[in-house]
Amino acid sequence: MLTARELRKIYGAVAAIDGVDFSLRRGEILGYIGPNGAGKSTTVKMISGLIEPTSGEILFDGSPIRDDLAAYKKRIGYVPEEPNLYLYLTAREYLDMIATLRGMTRQHRLKRIDTLLHLFSLFPYRHLQLSSYSKGMRQKVLLISGIMHNPDDIIFDEPLSGLDLNAAFIFRKLVAGLAEKGKAIFYCSHVLEVVEKLCTHLLILKKGIVVAHGRTGEVLETLKQPTLVDIFAQLVPEMDTASIASEIVDELCSAK
Repeated sequence: MLTARELRKIYGAVAAIDGVDFSLRRGEILGYIGPNGAGKSTTVKMISGLIEPTSGEILFDGSPIRDDLAAYKKRIGYVPEEPNLYLYLTAREYLDMIATLRGMTRQHRLKRIDTLLHLFSLFPYRHLQLSSYSKGMRQKVLLISGIMHNPDDIIFDEPLSGLDLNAAFIFRKLVAGLAEKGKAIFYCSHVLEVVEKLCTHLLILKKGIVVAHGRTGEVLETLKQPTLVDIFAQLVPEMDTASIASEIVDELCSAK
């Protein structure tokens, strides 16, 4: 369904992404992970149609997304890392605006919005401005706005940010259920324990280059590590974390 071919993005003399290839099919959940600066956010912006690649191409159902970007965006859902909402709107007003832009009919969108607000435990607060919402509540609104039009392909960028434990558990079941219904899910997160349990496939980046790609179990076996946390520890520069933390404490608590 979603394919990246030799994807590159160059900023000046720096390659944020350098030759990334992957295919994401219906029913698959691709965990896209790597250290800070690996190129994850750049990839997310390219596959969501926000920026153009320097070279390479992104295909959706076999056709380049640039051929009809508007049609492509109608078929995807996108939950960005930052909840940049219109805080002067109520939750219901904001979701109604997004649903209108998505082309949902009035009767359909109002019913779905109220249903999802109920299920995400936000219905009693639907008429409050988003400025009064907590971070977790705003994240729920963001999640609803990304999935309420029933997209074929869903891009999640750090979707658990701010969610409490119950909401996080519901979200994990939701993602698995959407995949079972044939949705293709691109999942970008630093919560490695969730990625390992939830994702059917993994792609691991380091400095814009793919270091591992395949089914989750196969990647763990190939890299000869029991968990993703162990793999991640190999990707980041080795440092004496205890010593660094101690030095920070000493600096803060030193006499002036």
